[in-house]
Amino acid sequence: MSKFDEMKKIRDELFDFKESPFYEDRVSEGYFPVIGEGSHDAKIMFIGEAPGANEAKTGRPFCGASGKVLDELLSHIGVDRKAVYVTNIVKDRPPNNRDPKPSEIELYAPFLDRQINIIQPNVIATLGRFSMEYVMKRLGLGDQLETISNAHGKVFEVKTDFGAVHIVPLYHPAVAVYNRTQLPSLKKDFEILKKFMK
Repeated sequence: MSKFDEMKKIRDELFDFKESPFYEDRVSEGYFPVIGEGSHDAKIMFIGEAPGANEAKTGRPFCGASGKVLDELLSHIGVDRKAVYVTNIVKDRPPNNRDPKPSEIELYAPFLDRQINIIQPNVIATLGRFSMEYVMKRLGLGDQLETISNAHGKVFEVKTDFGAVHIVPLYHPAVAVYNRTQLPSLKKDFEILKKFMK
């Protein structure tokens, strides 16, 4: 099965994911699941937490205010957004943009695990603490977990079934939406990713 077909299978399953606590809200609000976007051969995979209202209305990840910051950060390091893959752990919008609960992360995580195995990135850049915690624990780095204020911009290397992968925890772009003075710090962290695009 091609990467495209495998991703399409995930998409079809998520559209029909009645086990989700968000399914009824999604149908009544006319929202979409947000599967992910970008190259299926991406060297860098960005993983956020859960979609917001703009994302759920369009089915596209990071298309609101946080997405504009993400685009600005990618532009800063000269990387085309189409060259990376962007997704979230939770694929449906939690009510009122609240943080995802551990049970919700657990429910959606198998879809993300499959996406990682399809794309087989060189780098997983986690956006925010929920994503950082899930990915680091999932890939055997739980004993190295720190607060995101300490971990952001560090590089961790793990061995996976498809080879070595670097994990780079990053602040969520929303940080700079609420406080533009944080943008230089985010840009500095993103510069670490540039070397992995060669």
